[in-house]
Amino acid sequence: MPSFQDLHLTPSIAAALERLGWHPDDAAARETAPTAARGHNLVVSTPPVPAYAAPGLAGVFTRLGRGGRALLLSPAGQLDEWGRLTHALAEDAGIRVQVAHGTGRAMRRLKADVVDLVVATPETALTLLGRSALSMDALTALFLAWPESWGDDESITLLMQDLPKETQRVIYTAAPDQLEVLIERYARRALTAGITEPETVPTGPVRTLSVPWSGRVRAVSELVEMLDPASMAIWTVDRSHHPAIAQAVNLMEPELRLVTGDAPGAETIVAFDLPTGGRLKQLAAAGQVVMLIPPGAESYAARIASPRRPLQLPGVMDTVTSRAAGQRAAIARAIETGKPDRALLTLGPLFERHDLTAVAAALFDLWTSSAPAGLPSPLPDLPATAKIYVGVGKKDGATANDLVAVLTKELRVDRGNIGRIELRDAYSLIEIPAQDAERVALALNGVTIRRRRVTARVDRGPSRPPRREGSPARSRGA
Repeated sequence: MPSFQDLHLTPSIAAALERLGWHPDDAAARETAPTAARGHNLVVSTPPVPAYAAPGLAGVFTRLGRGGRALLLSPAGQLDEWGRLTHALAEDAGIRVQVAHGTGRAMRRLKADVVDLVVATPETALTLLGRSALSMDALTALFLAWPESWGDDESITLLMQDLPKETQRVIYTAAPDQLEVLIERYARRALTAGITEPETVPTGPVRTLSVPWSGRVRAVSELVEMLDPASMAIWTVDRSHHPAIAQAVNLMEPELRLVTGDAPGAETIVAFDLPTGGRLKQLAAAGQVVMLIPPGAESYAARIASPRRPLQLPGVMDTVTSRAAGQRAAIARAIETGKPDRALLTLGPLFERHDLTAVAAALFDLWTSSAPAGLPSPLPDLPATAKIYVGVGKKDGATANDLVAVLTKELRVDRGNIGRIELRDAYSLIEIPAQDAERVALALNGVTIRRRRVTARVDRGPSRPPRREGSPARSRGA
């Protein structure tokens, strides 16, 4: 029977990989771990979830154990996920990891030469490079995590221009066809591996729940309460999140199980991590699937699952404002008093080809944002822009760049739609188009900025948001 030592991993890193639930006979481990451990360039196709990268990262860590430094670049929303995974692998290997949510601490530790792996967004890495804290020509390995989701080619171009040819490049992607130019330019002669299958017929119907990376454990707990199934299996890629899920969900109940690999039959199966297309088919054959979809994974989910039926957690519905309630009432009146025959004739073909929820959302967006001039709108008038209150400010070390990065990278807000950002001591105000304000405020709730999990809501007028307890009052001219 093969062992991880046969895959060229050091004993401590091999043991950490086994604790996460990986086995040396897993195809992904056999393909990626020894290739990375030998220092070859590597391109791996997987769903956009950090857990899939554990074997390849273990190979990179084995090389770091012999000296050197590596840089891992990821989207802003995944930094905490990478921090959890890298610390789990490095715990007994003596590899020092720095997750750079900002530049201050990372800069100090890099200059003191007490960091072996830096985990950062491309923007943060560029800042560290510009301040001479990070040297690209000193890197042993560069790890790119799903660069197709970054939306900024300029950052990678600037970072790569000083990277020596001998530096190892490891790229994880869910869409290798979108990265052909990047791979050809920066990772030539890379060995390819992957556990995603060729394009197949999507699996469905699948229920979906959009949730931030940091909110997945809580979402599972709320799903158990909301659905109250006769039996439920919670499927994950590995065991890295099992302790947190077990703490949030009462696993003493026999109808609730945590599983990896093949899921047993159950009324409901929660795909905590995004599965491959083949794995999704197996899960769907075992029960009704609820798939958690973090920011940036929507296009991948659309490729493997159709039709998709979105779920809404009660906690999110409770935060809907009176304005949204008024809009729903106007729509209800139109349904009850209108004559829908003409509309149904127009929309019927769309209902056959698209999810009804997606059609309704698209119509609502058109209705509220681009009603033809001269036509009355049954919806309450909306201002052109609105402000979102975010519970993080200067005292937390937050900057306008931090807020813009979260909005554009994690929540996929168009940079051109972000207006003035007002940074106060204890909170911030962000100006965006009014029609997007409720959606963005809901999505911002629970996001981590500068190690602080923030609250967010639409600012309703002249009254100031409440001060944090103990915060000094600001002068009128502040």
